[in-house]
Amino acid sequence: MSDATAFQPPPNARLGEVILDKLVSGRGIWPAVPAIIVLMVVAVVPFVILLSLGFSNIEVARGAIVSQTLSFSHLTNALTDPLYWITFQRSLVLAINTTLLCLLLGYPVAYLFLIGGKWTRRLILILTIAPLLTSGIVRTYAWLVILGGRGVVNSTLMSLGLIDQPLRIMNTHWAVLIGMVQIHLPVMILPLIAVMSRHEGGLMEASANLGASRLGTLRTVILPLSAPGIGTGAALVFTLSYTTFVVPQLLGGGNYLNAATMIYEQVVFSLEWSKGSVSSLILMATCLIVLVIIAMLTNIFTRWTKGRDA
Repeated sequence: MSDATAFQPPPNARLGEVILDKLVSGRGIWPAVPAIIVLMVVAVVPFVILLSLGFSNIEVARGAIVSQTLSFSHLTNALTDPLYWITFQRSLVLAINTTLLCLLLGYPVAYLFLIGGKWTRRLILILTIAPLLTSGIVRTYAWLVILGGRGVVNSTLMSLGLIDQPLRIMNTHWAVLIGMVQIHLPVMILPLIAVMSRHEGGLMEASANLGASRLGTLRTVILPLSAPGIGTGAALVFTLSYTTFVVPQLLGGGNYLNAATMIYEQVVFSLEWSKGSVSSLILMATCLIVLVIIAMLTNIFTRWTKGRDA
C-alpha cells in the first residue's frame, strides 16, 4: 500500500477525523496549521491591536480605553519630530556597531573552532554557550560592577598608576556598546560555527594541495562559504541590539535614550499609548528594512559562491 492511500480516512469518517488525518499525514499545509494558529494568536492579533492604537486618538480612564477615534496625527508628528529621528538614528548606529564588533570578534573564534582539535572545539563551545545559561540582566549587572567608578577597570588602572582618578565609563555610549557586544557575541558565533563546520576537512585540504596558504584558503574558500552564517548572525545580533531595552537602561543611565527606552517611557510613565504604538511600528518597520537588506546581501554572496548567475 502506498503512502498516498495509507492515510486516507474511510468515506464515512467524521469531520474531526478527517482534519486529524490531514494534520498527522504530513501532506500539504495541514501539519503547519497548529503553528499558524499559535502565530495568529500571539503575533498577528497583538499587531492588529497595535495598529489600531497607533492610528487613533484614545482616551484612557483608570487604565481602560473609554473612547477611540481614527487619526493619523501621531504618525505625522513622529515623522516630523527631530527627537524621533535622533533617537532612532542612535539606536540604528548602536545596533550596526554592535553587529560589526560581534562579527570582528566572533569570526576568529569560529575559525579557531574550524581548525582546532577536539578539546579546542569543546572548550570553545562551552565558553560560547555558558553565558547564554545566565540571564542577560545578571550579565548586565556584572558590567555595573566592572565599569563602575570603583569597579574592576578603574581600580586596576589606578593601582597601576595609569590614571589619577576614576574614568567615567558608566552612563555613556561606550558602556552600552561594551555590554551589548558581550551579551550578543554568542549569537554571532554559533551560526558561524554551524555553517563553517559543514565545509571542514576536504575543502581545506584541497586548497592546500593546490598551493594556497592558510591565509589564502581563509580568504578565497572559507570566508565566501561562511556568508550564510555571517548573514544569519548579523540578522540575529542586529535585531536583538536594535530592540533591546535592558542594557541601555542599566548601563546608559536615565539620560541615554534609544528607541526601546523611549517606547517604555511613553507607554508606562506617560501613558501615551498611541505614541508608544507609533514608535513601536516605526521600530518594527526600520528593523524589517535592515533585515531585508541583510538577506539580499547574503543571497548575493551565497549565489556567486555556488557558481550561479547573479
